[in-house]
Amino acid sequence: MPTIEDIKKARIRIENFVHETPILTSLLLNEWLGHEIYFKAECLQKIGAFKARGACNTLAWLIENNERPKHVIANSSGNHSQAVAWAAREFNIPATIYMPVYASKIKIQATKSYGAHVQLCENRNIADALVLEASKKEGTYWIPPYNHEQVIAGQGTAVCEALEQVSDIDAVFAPCGGGGLLSGTVIATNALSPKTKVFGVEPLNANDAAESLRTNQIQRLQATPDTLADGAMTMAVGDITFEYLKRLDGMYEVEESKLIYWTQWLTHLLKLHVEPTSAMAMEGVVQWLRNSTSKKRVMVILSGGNIDHTNKLKIWNTNHLDTRPGLNL
Repeated sequence: MPTIEDIKKARIRIENFVHETPILTSLLLNEWLGHEIYFKAECLQKIGAFKARGACNTLAWLIENNERPKHVIANSSGNHSQAVAWAAREFNIPATIYMPVYASKIKIQATKSYGAHVQLCENRNIADALVLEASKKEGTYWIPPYNHEQVIAGQGTAVCEALEQVSDIDAVFAPCGGGGLLSGTVIATNALSPKTKVFGVEPLNANDAAESLRTNQIQRLQATPDTLADGAMTMAVGDITFEYLKRLDGMYEVEESKLIYWTQWLTHLLKLHVEPTSAMAMEGVVQWLRNSTSKKRVMVILSGGNIDHTNKLKIWNTNHLDTRPGLNL
């Protein structure tokens, strides 16, 4: 199981490849909520998402251990596909990515643009089956989107940076898909700032992680979830990530209307492209702060900023900017 030492080593491996992303805040939002909210802008990371960290670390770790693969493969409906394609290009390794046809068109195109071969599949289950079969070929290395020790260690570097950039954080919030980002966040936060709580947030329409935590057993979705949070459309968490999700201080489930609301407002307040997957974390923040009796300092990991035109139209179809954010909404 990955530890804080693995995350520290990952930071050294990837420091010349990825950005140290900035921390942003909104004075208006802080005034309206009565608390201090800080945003780790991983939407400004290479490939537009935190996923670059885990993919880059995994390949650098393999090469460091004299296990350079001849071919890299991955399965993803979102940013992990771009991350592996980009990292493979950085290390001059051919890559094949298995993606469901319903994946974001802009993410499919970006993955191809980084030089990877993209194989589109009817659904995520088929993509998962094909990548498993392909991984059996000699010289081929499969980089899973979340359930991998070095992927988790790489993702954990984001919150390591964040906790150095801003001190005395009371709680960290991050979105939950397969649990890789949250696993790295739990490891780093528990080691570097033990008093800081860690919360996960996922779409109510894709709440396999919350159901897994409620039953203490990994639950798999029966069908492709209907959610705009395409970065959280994983069918189930992994056996490695689930162990870290059990250490969370809570998991919030967000309805699609709230997900859209916060995508609009964070885009407006922060002047950034913010994916619905990362914006939904703010609804978890608001729900937690409603019960707070003292002023809090909260860190939100903005996981990515890649949105295609179809989802943009859905997000902005109804104006939510007439309703100002507050704890009583």
